[in-house]
Amino acid sequence: MTTEAERLPFFVYGTLRPGEVNYVRTLRGRTAAEEPARIAGAVLYEGPGYPYATTGPADAVVHGALIHPREADYDAVRAALDHLEGYTPGTPAGAGNLYERVATEAVRPDGSTVRAWVYLAAEPLAARLRAGGTPIAGGHWTGRAGGTSPG
Repeated sequence: MTTEAERLPFFVYGTLRPGEVNYVRTLRGRTAAEEPARIAGAVLYEGPGYPYATTGPADAVVHGALIHPREADYDAVRAALDHLEGYTPGTPAGAGNLYERVATEAVRPDGSTVRAWVYLAAEPLAARLRAGGTPIAGGHWTGRAGGTSPG
């Protein structure tokens, strides 16, 4: 079981991807490595200038990047990402967070896997997205009008 204190890389899929607006504001100069990756069992939905990811069918895939913060910056990066994503550690699931930070398996282009944090839409938002949201075909969110909200 993964604990809040574990220093996992972050899987990002929206405005936190390298080159996107929240990457520039939040992560630039604070990473040791960045690499393409994907996660399975998740669906990407259109949001107001940024996407939401939810759990989904096993064959659904979300494409993004693994962000490895520099060791000296890890705690500050995690705190900044939690704040940006509207996530308060220790808050019970569904009790006011916009996103939940959960551990998942991310797959690198060579097929190797790494455990990573990902921010998924919290309930009841996730239920509303599944019921009536607009899925993003192929699980890719890039080159869109850059929102400045959660990423």
